[in-house]
Amino acid sequence: MNQPYHRYHAKKRFGQHFLHDQYIIDAIINAIYPQYGQAMLEIGPGLGALTHKIEPLINKLTVIEIDRDLTLRLKNHSRLKHKINIFQQDALIFNFSDFSNKKNQLLRIFGNLPYNISTPLIFHLFNHINAIHDMHFMLQQEVADRLLAEPGNKNYSRLSVMSQYYCQMFPVISVPASALTPIPKVNSTVVRFIPIKTTVQSPIHIHALHRITKAAFNQRRKKIQNSLQYLVSIEGLMKMNISPDLRAENISVLQYYQLADWLTKNHG
Repeated sequence: MNQPYHRYHAKKRFGQHFLHDQYIIDAIINAIYPQYGQAMLEIGPGLGALTHKIEPLINKLTVIEIDRDLTLRLKNHSRLKHKINIFQQDALIFNFSDFSNKKNQLLRIFGNLPYNISTPLIFHLFNHINAIHDMHFMLQQEVADRLLAEPGNKNYSRLSVMSQYYCQMFPVISVPASALTPIPKVNSTVVRFIPIKTTVQSPIHIHALHRITKAAFNQRRKKIQNSLQYLVSIEGLMKMNISPDLRAENISVLQYYQLADWLTKNHG
């Protein structure tokens, strides 16, 4: 079981840490609950810890892997090569919407995300949220804590707001560093993302939300009457029943939604 991990040296530039703990692997597969006929897509299969386990449960699997050596391993695997469709490219530039349209299905996306691209990749996926049924990702503990944080929590951040605007999220399982090779310096958490279908997808509204959250959290210690003074007037805050004395971490996702709505209608 461990032999392949000794023969392959992880590449630092790709942030590779390969999952090998069978209990964790089984728990992730059970959480995903893959079914025949679904459009399953794995980001960063690596040495195939999840890929091998999920393969018997489905009829087709698409994988995105940037590492040429690892894509060759998958292409040459006696069993996997008949079921997997491989894109050797950077997931950060993959067009998930186009792929979903070609499949005529919503995508079920999963993977052990490299720590160095997890946050930008999540934001990239939000741009394609209408093409996604659900996502299951293993993430650095710190990132997972920020995704799941509620207002008033020290981990509540711009990432929390933007993510909770698009998705409901749930922790699935904690993953100790020892479950990975090479062993990272931090633990991980698997998080389930369920897109919120009622979320407003207007580019103008989303741009406004980006502006509001960036201004608020870039000066998170300031009261919003100061951090947002060039975007929303005190009168505007009062009309929305949002206290000007609040700070960024005390404003709910719904209130950020209201602020973005105000900015959209009043053109900033």
